[in-house]
Amino acid sequence: MSGETIVVGLGKSNLSVVQYLLSKGTVPVVVDTREKPALLEKLPENVEFRSGSLDSFADLFAEAAMLITGPGIAVSSPSIASAADRGVEVVGDIELFVREAQAPVVAITGANGKSTVTTLVGLMGNEAGIKTAVGGNIGIPALDLLADPADLYVLELSSFQLETTKSLKAEACTILNITEDHMDRYDFDIEKYAAAKRIIYNNAKAIVFNRDDRRTFPSGNCEKTVSFGVDSRDYGIVESEDGTWLAKNGRKVLDVTQMKIVGRHNQLNALAAMALSDLAGIPESAQVSVLRKFSGLAHRCQFVSEINGVRYYNDSKATNVGSTIAAVDGLSAAVSGDIYLLAGGIGKGQNFEPVGQLLGRNVKKMFCFGRDAPILLKLGSAAEPAVDLEDALRKAFSEARSGDAVLLAPACASMDMFKNFEERGDVFTALVKKLEAENA
Repeated sequence: MSGETIVVGLGKSNLSVVQYLLSKGTVPVVVDTREKPALLEKLPENVEFRSGSLDSFADLFAEAAMLITGPGIAVSSPSIASAADRGVEVVGDIELFVREAQAPVVAITGANGKSTVTTLVGLMGNEAGIKTAVGGNIGIPALDLLADPADLYVLELSSFQLETTKSLKAEACTILNITEDHMDRYDFDIEKYAAAKRIIYNNAKAIVFNRDDRRTFPSGNCEKTVSFGVDSRDYGIVESEDGTWLAKNGRKVLDVTQMKIVGRHNQLNALAAMALSDLAGIPESAQVSVLRKFSGLAHRCQFVSEINGVRYYNDSKATNVGSTIAAVDGLSAAVSGDIYLLAGGIGKGQNFEPVGQLLGRNVKKMFCFGRDAPILLKLGSAAEPAVDLEDALRKAFSEARSGDAVLLAPACASMDMFKNFEERGDVFTALVKKLEAENA
């Protein structure tokens, strides 16, 4: 073997990989299928960059000492799988991180809610005076966290990141839920997707699972397992004459009306965060304090504006069917009128039928835009076409009345029309503000 370390894909996480390797005295070769990836200008001059198809690098990969793949690169790609068969180690940035980190790690994955839960646990740790660093699939790449060592790391992990991670030994970890996402990456088999998620449980000290979702159930041995769910067991919800409460083993901890985030899905997110925090040694007082203050993340059912009595919400982060359903369910409890849904983009091979079941019930109309709009339009007569996001918004604006809500929760990835979900959400917000000015 040539002994070269090859970084495959030049995204945000792999740029941090390059910097990490250089700090260790290793100068990698970086390859990408794109001729000019967006971060190329940030690559140090002494690092060689090559572009081409993955297959064109088959010989280079086969002779490498190590392949470090970005989350967007499937390890099942023939040239990478062939190199692995020849004994080349294939890892990702999270594997490098856990080999180096000296503090406990709380690890969080799931189809929906993982950014919220990760943020909550991080805030709870810092509220308690524990130096807590948050990163991974959210915010700061994991390896960048090592520059300022913490006493506790809280990582959001995608299924793609878990595929290349084998040394994680989480202090506490969870799979929040499993619903269809990235089906085009997993041969349209949700069980393969779930299997990738369950890697997070390997060697964990404690596991938190969703007792209402069998695909999150742990199958191996673990020192400690706890669950969360909608009933009153373990970490659960108590319904009583004095309201709805987050509870631990039936003990009321927090009245949900004291939380700024709303909806049953956010109550479950809060329970998961509390369970993980207990296992990580974060006091309950800090947990409750954060839950009373936390107002939610950007692009996650974020209130944008009210125009003529109609409220507009940005949930651009709803990039799969499950997250769209959760957004609609959560908003239904807070809105007196009808919901108009804006949806569309790249569907990733999902089954959209559960979205269709919302039409005419929770959702009065859905305006569809983007590449896979034709698939959404087949869901029913309440689904109508739109040229683009602005057209969808203006059509919803023309029909919505005081007390109604317009919700961007696309159920799709954004890359057909936008750089990422953040840009899509920012564009939506700007368009709403433009409408507001026009109707002032």
